[in-house]
Amino acid sequence: MDYAKPWLPIDDQIDRLVARGVVVEDRTGAAKLLRTVGYYRLTGYLYPFRISERYTDVGKRERTRILSRYRKGTTLEDALRLIDFDRELRLLVLDAVERIEIALRTQLGHTIGRVGAFAHEDASTFVPAFTESHIDVTTGSASPSRLASWLTRVQERRDSSDEAFVAHFRTKYDDRMPIWALTELLELGHLSRLYAGLRNDLATEIATAFDVPTKRLMESWIATINYVRNIAAHHARLFNRKLVTAPKRPKPVQIPSLAHLSQADAPKQFGSYNALAVMAYLLRAIDPDGDWGLRVAEHLRSFPESTALGIGSMGVAPGWLDEELWRS
Repeated sequence: MDYAKPWLPIDDQIDRLVARGVVVEDRTGAAKLLRTVGYYRLTGYLYPFRISERYTDVGKRERTRILSRYRKGTTLEDALRLIDFDRELRLLVLDAVERIEIALRTQLGHTIGRVGAFAHEDASTFVPAFTESHIDVTTGSASPSRLASWLTRVQERRDSSDEAFVAHFRTKYDDRMPIWALTELLELGHLSRLYAGLRNDLATEIATAFDVPTKRLMESWIATINYVRNIAAHHARLFNRKLVTAPKRPKPVQIPSLAHLSQADAPKQFGSYNALAVMAYLLRAIDPDGDWGLRVAEHLRSFPESTALGIGSMGVAPGWLDEELWRS
């Protein structure tokens, strides 16, 4: 289908919002906001304020349909408050990601390095699923192993680096870097794939350094943090994001401070709160005297509540911000 919707001048964008029920008292201010934020970003934050209706589909199933009109009394300020709240939330997430990523680099480099300076190139360091090539059932040809693909991506990262220490290894040591130096180049996505491929004894040792009881949990949490990091780094909407890559919930006896995530009244959908909770837990192991959890809880309590939207949209159940996890 060809796209047929026309380009709209700013004034026409304002008219469309008004026609759909948004209260615009200051057109000059609205125009400035649209030039700064953009129509699609703005309406993304206004989406929770749209009217919905129930209907029965052809299969006699009850469904909800989101209409193009907004609830009575919806204003641009409703969106602006959410935009400001979300911006601060992303900054808090990036603050935590920096600390977690650096700590993970350090633990990976130190633990794998004990096995050997170039243990990351040795298949014995990893589980078989990470080192075995795969056969394409359609063509019958073998594809590179996950380890080979990871090493290729890392080499591309090294080749594009202008860091002085990379140039040093490039010229003096035949372009080979020990794992404890290599990790300084790696982004969280590289670290996540590397950790997932490690054999269980090494992975468990690293998880234990963060007070995480199993590789399975740690692997899931790193993947979630990388997913949330990408959302925050690209300035996308985070506050009511339903996590595509969600963290596994530990059993209550494994991590009591996260036991509330598994309560019977816990939201079924994984909201952004779940990622914030595991990040707060990891930061306690990394920096026990840090105040990140306190700052996040304070920010979450400032959520711009309205008749259309509450903090439950983030996956926060009543009483959760009073959990021990968010106290000093």
